[in-house]
Order: sequence, then C-alpha cells, then structure tokens
Amino acid sequence: MASATVESFVAKQLDLLELERDAEVEERRSWQEHISLKELQSRGVCLLKLQVSSQRTGLYGRLLVTLEPRRCAAATLLPSNSFTPGDIVGLYEANEGGQLATGILTRITQKSVTVAFDETRDVQLSSDRENSYRLVKLANDVTYKRLKRALVALRKHHSGPASPLIEVLFGGSAPSPARDTGPLTFANTSLDASQQEAVSFALSQKELAIIHGPPGTGKTTTVVEVIQQVVKQGLKVLCCAPSNVAVDNLVERLARSKLRLLRLGHPARLLESTQQHSLDAVLARGDGARIVADIRKDIDQALARSRKTQDKGERSSFRDEVRQLRKELKEREEAATLESLRSADVVLATNTGASPDGPLKLLPDGAFDVVVIDECGQALEASCWIPLLKAGKCILAGDHKQLPPTITSHKAAQAGLALSLMERLAEERGPGVVCTLTVQYRMHRAIMQWASEALYGGQLTAHPSVAEHLLRDLPGVADTEETGTPLLLVDTAGCGLFEMDQEDEQSKGNLGEVRLVSLHVQALVDAGVPARDVAIITPYNLQVDLLRQSLSHKHPELEIKSVDGFQGREKEAVILSFVRSNRKGEVGFLAEDRRINVAVTRARRHVAVVCDSRTVGSHAFLRTLLDYVAEHGEVRTAFEYLDDLVPENYSHESTPGPGRAGAKPAGPSMARKPAGGRRQAAPEARAAARPAQGRPGGKQPGPEVPPQPGPGGAESSSGGAAHFRAVLEEFVGSTRAQLEFPASLSARDRMLVHQAAEELGLRHDSAGEGKRRFITVTKRAPAAPPPPGPGRASLPPAASSLSASEPPPREPRGPEQPDLKAPHLERLPRAGGQQEPAAERALHAAASGPRKVPDRKKKREVKGPALLDLPAEEDFDALVSAAVKADNTCGFAKCSASVATLGQLCPHCGRRYCLSHHLPEVHGCGEKARAHARQRLSREGVLYPGSGTKDRSLDPAKRAQLQRRLDKKLDELTSQRKSRRKDREK
Repeated sequence: MASATVESFVAKQLDLLELERDAEVEERRSWQEHISLKELQSRGVCLLKLQVSSQRTGLYGRLLVTLEPRRCAAATLLPSNSFTPGDIVGLYEANEGGQLATGILTRITQKSVTVAFDETRDVQLSSDRENSYRLVKLANDVTYKRLKRALVALRKHHSGPASPLIEVLFGGSAPSPARDTGPLTFANTSLDASQQEAVSFALSQKELAIIHGPPGTGKTTTVVEVIQQVVKQGLKVLCCAPSNVAVDNLVERLARSKLRLLRLGHPARLLESTQQHSLDAVLARGDGARIVADIRKDIDQALARSRKTQDKGERSSFRDEVRQLRKELKEREEAATLESLRSADVVLATNTGASPDGPLKLLPDGAFDVVVIDECGQALEASCWIPLLKAGKCILAGDHKQLPPTITSHKAAQAGLALSLMERLAEERGPGVVCTLTVQYRMHRAIMQWASEALYGGQLTAHPSVAEHLLRDLPGVADTEETGTPLLLVDTAGCGLFEMDQEDEQSKGNLGEVRLVSLHVQALVDAGVPARDVAIITPYNLQVDLLRQSLSHKHPELEIKSVDGFQGREKEAVILSFVRSNRKGEVGFLAEDRRINVAVTRARRHVAVVCDSRTVGSHAFLRTLLDYVAEHGEVRTAFEYLDDLVPENYSHESTPGPGRAGAKPAGPSMARKPAGGRRQAAPEARAAARPAQGRPGGKQPGPEVPPQPGPGGAESSSGGAAHFRAVLEEFVGSTRAQLEFPASLSARDRMLVHQAAEELGLRHDSAGEGKRRFITVTKRAPAAPPPPGPGRASLPPAASSLSASEPPPREPRGPEQPDLKAPHLERLPRAGGQQEPAAERALHAAASGPRKVPDRKKKREVKGPALLDLPAEEDFDALVSAAVKADNTCGFAKCSASVATLGQLCPHCGRRYCLSHHLPEVHGCGEKARAHARQRLSREGVLYPGSGTKDRSLDPAKRAQLQRRLDKKLDELTSQRKSRRKDREK
C-alpha cells in the first residue's frame, strides 16, 4: 500500500515541481523581455543605481563587496525588496547589459547590501561614483535538481535505514507504540511543563514525533533540549531547516552547550557568529591544514612554470605533476572532511544542503540515528525528503498555522505543492503524533488570546511574566493612552483614505495610512518608547517604501518590513498597516489567514492595526480580528488624528454607507470601546473641559448618549442614528433655543448628530479640539420678518425678500431617502449658517437694534474703506438702499470695488467678490475649497484636471547626467586654471 502511495506522491510532486520551475523560468523571461528595470525593482527582485562603498577580503579568501545607493540618486535607502542572506545574485553594470559576476548575498540592511564572490580574479569593480551597478536575484537551478533527485531516490528506496519511516509517513503502517524513557534530567531546568512533555514525547516515539510550537511558546528552546537529550543517549543527529537563518539560529543556541557541532554550507551564507563551526573553519584548524596549504602552493607554482616554459615535454611533465598534486589534495581534503563528520555529535545544514552530492556523500548509509527538521511548516515536502532518507526516525518542529512555503506558480500551490509535510501529517495522523506547546512567553494576554481562539483551539496561555506587561512598564516610558493599551484599532472607514490605484503597479500603497502610522509612531516615541523597539509591518512592498520615505530619516532605528520578512522576529510594539481600502471590498492576499497570524503575533506588548474596517471586514477571518480588538482593546477613527478628512458619500456594493437606515455596522469604529476605562471620562469632567465660549448661556442638560453597540453588532449603527434623531425631533418641538451634545461622543456619533440635524433643518456647530470637541444645535431664524412693534413700520417688499434669503428648514428625510451629498458637516461650517451675506447681516443688525458691548481694549484700527453708515432703524428705504449697496460691494474687507456687473459668488461663504479677490485662497476660503474638492473626489471617484499637484521634481537620471556634466566642466576649468598658473610661473 505504501509503495503505491509513494509512487503516486512522487509522480505528482515531480509534475508540480515542473510547473513551479516553468513558472519561475517564464517569470524571469518576461522580466527580461517585457518588464523595465524600474518595475523589477518595485517587485523586489532588482536593486538599481548602486555604487561600491567598500571591498575587502573575507573569510577563506572570498571577496566581499558592499554596495549602497548612489549619492546623487533620489533616495539614500534601498527600496523594499525580497533579497535575503544566501540568495544567488548577479552583478551588472548599469549601462552595459553584460553580467560581471555571480555571487552570494551575505548581508542586507536598509542602506547597503554585501555580496561575496568566489572568483575574485574575474571581479573588477570601481569605487568611482561615476560607475553604477545593479543587482538581480537569480534562479537557483541546483535546488530544483536536488529536489528531483531526492524524489527519485524516495521512489527507489525499498530498503535502507529510512524504510520504516517511509511506511509510517505514507500510511503503510501505524507508528510504533511509545517507549518509556524514564525520568529525564533536563539540561535546561527552566522548561515549563508543556515543554518537558514535548521533550519526553519526542524521545519516546520510535519513527515520528511532531512538536507544534505556536508563536512565542519556546519551540527552538524545546528543540535544542531534544537534541541534547538525543546526543546524551549516544545517538548522532542530522539537524536541518529550510533556510540558512533558521539553521544558524539553532547553531547559536546549541553552541552554548558542549556538543561538537559541524555546520555545512557556503561560508558566505553563514552568520559571523556561527562561522567558527563551519566545515571550512574546522578544516582550517585541523592537523592536515598545513599540508593541504603546501599542496595548493605547489599546484600554483607548477601551473606558473608550465605557462612560462616553451618546451612541450616540460609542459607535459608539469601537467602530470599538477594532476598528481590535485589527486593528493582531494584525498587529503576528503579524509579531513570525513574525520570532521565522524567526530561531530550534530551536523547542521539546510534541507537542500544535506544533499548526497555534498560532503555527506562521504558518510555511509545509517550514519545518522535521528533527523530533526526545524521550521518544517515553511519547507516544501520534497526538500524534507533530502535529509529524511538518511535515518529511521524524524522529529519535525514548527507551526503550520504560520506562513507556508513560498510558491511562484499559483496553479502548483493550489494543486498541493504548498502543503508542507508537517501540515499533511498533522491532518492525517491527528494528535497521536503531535505535541503542542501551550505556554507562550512573548505576548500580552490580550494579543495572544485572539490567535489562540482563532487558530489554536484556545489552547494557549500567557506566562505570568508577560500576561499583563504593557509598554508603560518599560523603563523610561510614560503612562499614556497609547502605552497603556495592548490593542488599538485606527479605523479609516468612511474617511476617504483610499488605496493608491495604479494600473501598472502590482503592489499597493495607501498614503492616508502612512500619515496615521507616522502619527502613532511619534506618539510612542514621545512617550519614551525607543524606535528600535517598534516595528511597522505591512503586506505590500510599495507601502513599505512609502513608510520608509516618511519615517526612516526621522527614526533610523525603526524597522519597516513586509510580513514575509518578519517571520520569526518579535518587537515590543508592532503597527500593522493593511493598506486595502476600496469600493469593492477587495482584500487581496490579506485573505491568507496565516499571514495575518504572523503579523499580529510579532508583538510583545502593543499591537496597533490601521485599516479600513469596511474593506478589511468583508473577509470573515479579518472580521474576527477587528471584532476582537473592538471588544478587548481601543478603537479610534481617523477623524481623531487628521483634521482634513472628508467622509465618504457613497456606500460599498456590499455594505451600506454610514447613516443609512438599517445599515449594518461598517466596522468596529461604530463600537468604540474604551480599554480598561482609560479613555472613558465622566461627563462632568468632559463638560468642565469645554471652552467657555462654546457653552449656551444657561446650563442645558445634554441629551442622553445612546448605548454603544457591542463588537458583534449587538446594536446596529441605525440604532444610534435613530436615537440622535429622536432627541433632535424632541428639541424641535420644545421651546428651548439651544441644545448641546456632550464631548463624550465619538467622532462617528458626532457625524450622526450632524447628519440628523441637517435633515431636520437645524443649525449645528462643532467646537473644541480632540476629546473636548462637542456639538451645539440651535434652531434657525424664522423665514418671515418679526411683526412690527410700536414706532416701527412694516418692511417693504424688497426688504422682505432680502430677509427671506435664508433657506427654509428642510423636510425631514425618511430612511428611504438618504442624503448622499451631505458635506463634512463637522469641519466644514455651512455657508448659510456661520457666514451670512453682507446684506443679510446688515438687516439683522438693524432689526435687532443697538447692542451693548462690554468695555474691552480697543482693537488696532484696520486700514481700508470705512464701514457702511447704517441709517436710523425708522428709515427703512435708506436701510434697503444700504443693504443693496453692501450686497453690490466686494466682500473682501479692504476692497470697495463694485460687483454689480462683474462679480463672482463664492459657494463656500456666500459672499460676492470682485475678480481680484474671487479666488477662495485669496479671500480666506482656501481650506473649505480644498475640503470640498476632496469630498467631490471621494463621492465621484474622478480626478479632475488641475486638482493634483504637478510633479516638478527633476528626474533622477537627468539629475545624475547634469551632475556629471557639471563635474566635468569644473574639472576642465580647474585644469585650465592650473595650466595658466604654470604659464605665469614660467
């Protein structure tokens, strides 16, 4: 049974690998033929405009070249990319298409990249800043050949040390019963109960044991203890992982013990701290190192003499000598390598580095007793079979709930290539072969609980040392709203902060979220959180670039990376920018649950999520995260951060817009829930904090604030809107002249109040800043003039028509008639509300009679035309004439030009201006005009000509060309000056 299963598995895997290889080759070919270098850089596989900053000889004579962006280039930081240590890269000259050399990337930072070259004689690089280079990630054919060779070997492996293991892994037989290991003496005495249980479980299994380590549960610590216990039993271990970084992490941890380690692999791919355990370093320290060096020296001398001689007989003898010396060299090196392999307790390599065509070919079959594969959930199953064929027992460790293997071909991934060995066995064999670590040592309880419930069946518990730790507990960090909450959601729903829509750009960006993230980072840094303890994670490379451009110069130690580049890492605070905000509710590859799990669980004390809950909440799994943060953390809207936002005046195709009757909650912003009562202040305290000028003359009791809906939408948004509408309708029918809403309302509640007041024809003004912002609602002045009193005649018809210029109250709209053109009423005062036309102000001033103004310091006189002299209130003909004259005069304070014939009415303030002052930016309505343009753009989704800012920056290539011409001209002038000076001296 197992043989048939193996045969079908191998055939399918070979086909899928062929699909993956074809997809990668096609992708590389399309890059060369159809995609510009700039686009390749945006995809993260190419780095342009690099210059050599340093060259040095590294370990074992390899040339290490460090490159950085050119000084004359627009950016001083490397763009976001997918380069990692160990990648094979090609070095090219910027102008010429030929490849200069192929090397291995050893180190990459935000400012530079270091590449190791083996053949130093062929690498001729100039440090002159005029020379420009580019790096391109190359495909690795060796990896595919090794994967296919391993699958073919699996098909033919009918006998050998791994035969019992193959039967178990492919269902041919059940795992053997667990053996009693007896009491263990742990090398690490600080292991918790679940870790000790996992160690005992791994030792007791005969063929297969899986250690499932969710984030922060100490998986690597447990694996190190397992390896030490296996070696203590006198067994030899082959330890592998899919990446060099994961292998080096194990080497660093095992190096603290007294085990004999041997790390296989190219030294350029190894961390400096682990190179002393590499095979090259061990051979260099061996007894035969001097003899090997002498043989190499003899070979070089023989080759040199062969090139110098002209005699064919001597040249032939020299070639024979070189042949004999190389044979002796190979024998001595193999003998030294074999001795090193035999004497090592633990041999470590990547999965593909354990291939039989490497140093391990010198060992006989059955040389290893146990194979340990760490981070197995991230490895292709085909790569795992390279080391698995060398032993009869395997211990797999990792977390298949985090990122899966990276696959280029979507078709191959869907067909099963992305299914890792660990995930397949966990599903097929169940808990009988899996031991899960349950105590985590990284995250605050609130951060951990979401991942535990969503992905790990609620098994995780937080260790007491981390369960309640917050940013404010760090030394030197102040206790603020940001540092006192573990979970924060900054919701951009309804704010018009859309993602950038670029047809030729695969990646996505969101400038609005960049601004919000920048403000939150600044708040954390101002509170005392070091920038090095903060990470910004976003799924898209374009957003990484935008964030780096905005923040890296101010906070150089701040880490900004993609989700894939941050797996296995952790930070005290993590800010997530989900980017996606669109009308269709598309979330792209945010829909990968494991990607979100990785992003959230990188944080220790604080997670801030910046997203559009309308768009992101359309995905069920992402919705669970937003609801969880709404229930256990704090929710803010983007209105609390940015003052120039305009609410969206459309609804998504699947989600009704805000303010509609019967609308479902657009996101947790409707369910703003304070965390631990830190942001919830008493109404009396908030009322005391209000500006005095914003209060009504007499203390009016504020309306009752509607109950906040729960995270699951216990009360829909329409409930809050209906409550505010009922309060305002009651106010309309009462004799009160003014109604004040408390400052405890959220930004969304204030918007609902504004919309309801607008529908009922009431005036509504917002005053105060931030948390002290409150709303005052008043009734509009009646359209008809007041009845004449004693000694007062009726207004003539002309005056009556002028006084009736204020619009009458609108009929209330029903739920079936939503106002889709409601402006941003909170930050844009109505034109007819706060700023009345000049004629109307003149009539109101005359009708109300003289007012007593309290004594105050005399204001500085303003130069300009004198104010209109209003006639006595009994002379109504003169009053009308004055009003008409005021309405026919430019509304600008210092202008008396007539606008009766040539004038422009401003739609924002309702005044008429002459042609010199009619522009909104000239007479003071610039902010309102910009807000109106943003509102129109968010409503119609059309960018009108002239609405953007023209990019006047010089093209970097042209700038570099001009710089070169300038340098050349300066050199010529300098040489001319020197020659003239010499002529004068003669």
